[in-house]
Amino acid sequence: MQTASSQSGDMSQASRMKPAHRTDVAAVDPAARKGKSLYQGLSASSVGLELGLSVAIGVGVGLYLDDRFGTTPWLLLLFIGFGLAAGFRGVLRAVAREDRRAAAEAAESQAPAPEAKRG
Repeated sequence: MQTASSQSGDMSQASRMKPAHRTDVAAVDPAARKGKSLYQGLSASSVGLELGLSVAIGVGVGLYLDDRFGTTPWLLLLFIGFGLAAGFRGVLRAVAREDRRAAAEAAESQAPAPEAKRG
């Protein structure tokens, strides 16, 4: 009668070793937290700039095309509308991004803290 082999067929004995022990770091570096908040502030402040620039570009293109084709003020009004639509799209995307970030932070703060394992 033959006994079952304890070998898995691998040539390396290192494959049978337990994985390295890892612990999650619960504390966040204050400098990293400050840098992240500054980045989020800059991202939020760029929304107004994006809205203003998209309308200004729409006005510029509309004025140029009205002067070129003699369709005053119709193309100007059309491109102001395009600029407003593009600007508000950027605002809505920024709001959605901040909502996702806030939801992720809320989920992270409600998650139980990982316990340190003892080996």
